This record gives sequence, C-alpha cells and structure tokens, in this order.
Amino acid sequence: MSDTNDVNAQSDVLDVRTIPPAQRHPMIFQRFAALPVGGSFTLVNDHDPKPLYYQLNFEHSGQLGWDYLEQGPQVWRVRISRTAPTSNKRQIPLHPVTGDAE
Repeated sequence: MSDTNDVNAQSDVLDVRTIPPAQRHPMIFQRFAALPVGGSFTLVNDHDPKPLYYQLNFEHSGQLGWDYLEQGPQVWRVRISRTAPTSNKRQIPLHPVTGDAE
C-alpha cells in the first residue's frame, strides 16, 4: 500500500526547475485547470514564484489556495490548490461603469 501512496505523492509534485522558463507557466496553468475542488499539487521552483501567484489569482480569483512550504534560497515549494469551482463570470467589466443612464 505504501507504493501506491508514494506514487500519488510524486504525482502531486510538479518540479519545473528543469523545464525551460517559457514552458513553465502554461504547464502550471494546465495542471491547475485539471484540479478538482479541494485538489492540490506542490510546485517546486528555483525562484520565488510570486509573479505566478498574481497571474493565477487574476485568472482564477476566489478559486486559488497558495501556501508556501519552503522559501528558498535554492528551492521554493508551494502548495497550490483549487478552493472553489471554476466561474464562467468575468469579474472585470468590459466597459466603464457610469452612474448616468440614458
């Protein structure tokens, strides 16, 4: 039974340190999109992924869990989780909202 747990634990880790930088964010976004509510994975990176946090939080506002497990200086580990279902609503209005009605 421990072999199955080891495999599951390894599949919950996304180590992007050896992935070319241009491919990292798309890979991480894909992994997040596949998460069910309550699901998570651990991101392993060679630098603080704070810009990724801002990007994910913008795209998936209200759905993102972000917990640092390790903060450098050589390795950063972040537990990324989906806390709510995907919303099809855009949170940003496409046109400025004004108080004037015609």
